[in-house]
Amino acid sequence: MKLLVIGSGGREHALVWKLKKSKKVDKIFCAPGNSGIGQIAKCINIKPDNITELGDFAHRNKIGLTIVGPEGPLTKGIVDEFQRRRLKIFGPNRKAAKIEGSKVVSKEFMKKYHIPTAAFRVFNVAAEAIGFCRSVEFPVVIKADGLAAGKGAVVVRNFEQATKTIENMMIKHLFGHAGDKIVIESFLKGEEVSIMAITDGKSIIPFLSSQDHKQVYDGDRGPNTGGMGAYCPTSLVDEYLSEQIRDYILLPTIAGLQKEGITYKGILYAGLMITESGPKVLEFNCRFGDPETQAVLPLLKTDLLDLMLAAVNQKLGSGRRLDWLQGSAACVIMASKGYPTKYRTGVKISGLKNFSNDTCHIFHAGTVLKGNQWLTNGGRVLGVTGIDKDLRQALNHAYRAINKIRFEGAMYRRDIGAKALKKTVNQV
Repeated sequence: MKLLVIGSGGREHALVWKLKKSKKVDKIFCAPGNSGIGQIAKCINIKPDNITELGDFAHRNKIGLTIVGPEGPLTKGIVDEFQRRRLKIFGPNRKAAKIEGSKVVSKEFMKKYHIPTAAFRVFNVAAEAIGFCRSVEFPVVIKADGLAAGKGAVVVRNFEQATKTIENMMIKHLFGHAGDKIVIESFLKGEEVSIMAITDGKSIIPFLSSQDHKQVYDGDRGPNTGGMGAYCPTSLVDEYLSEQIRDYILLPTIAGLQKEGITYKGILYAGLMITESGPKVLEFNCRFGDPETQAVLPLLKTDLLDLMLAAVNQKLGSGRRLDWLQGSAACVIMASKGYPTKYRTGVKISGLKNFSNDTCHIFHAGTVLKGNQWLTNGGRVLGVTGIDKDLRQALNHAYRAINKIRFEGAMYRRDIGAKALKKTVNQV
């Protein structure tokens, strides 16, 4: 079978790498891909939001299944267009993708179907939002309604910060039209967990839990990024908590979508806060997480293509069990100096040899190969994933590889998984 993976980052590299292991796969194309992906798949120069051209390519090349990485094409209706052409595609349709595409739609959906989440208010006038903040108990979280590359949620700790954030979103349009509406919600205390689950619209099966590290600096300091690293699985999600997440979040979400007349096929990503009163939803995403995918997929033994085809054909079944490697995986992101704001590209990378083996994988996010020289080509440059029997060893593999890779201004967090390791020590 020929596959087409849409996207150009580390998540897409991990998807191509995992799908290539399936015996059913003959060839994988990636649009547009990157130079790292180009080592294992055929990259084609079509942008992810060029839905018509992607559809033409899939039809012309007899693509058996298209897999969508980023949220943009999903919210713009690529699944609807491919289904209209009778082309198989893995991902939710445009209406279903609004669960990520609009924070307002998502929060109101959760309220309607009693899915646990933070209390919230919606505003489309900046002055009214600022006025509301005069009476709130800080901290609160202010979120842009639309897509903002993982950077549209800001924790504010006083009125001055709230005013500045609202003005940036609604008046200065820092995130474009994504900030035309905003959500102001209560700040939830606890630890964050990411749950990615595969669904065919009727059944839903969660993958192993993971924990993302959003802030750019060690100690969860600095601005939000697209993600600076992740590890899998988390000790936070035991059997009891897994049942709570399934019974009070995942199953009610699928049931609610069905009541809305929406058949959701693909990945449902629940970003959760584990609070004293149980798990609560921070956000829903309509696709694989980045960098969570780079930490979760290396542990998956079940054929990923089989799972995706079962979801697309609505044959997933609630009794299906996934097979996982015993152990842990940890992905550490190497980023360009200045990320997540202004950063240079075209910086030479040295020491980037083929690290892929049983204990380490290098997933390319923002790289380009010019002749024999690797260069940086984005904010997040590489995702370095270590795998071993426990988290400490997995992290050791990742950081050992990072120490061999050089590019000017390279930055990365040195505390990925540190809270989990500290917890393990305290439990001994």
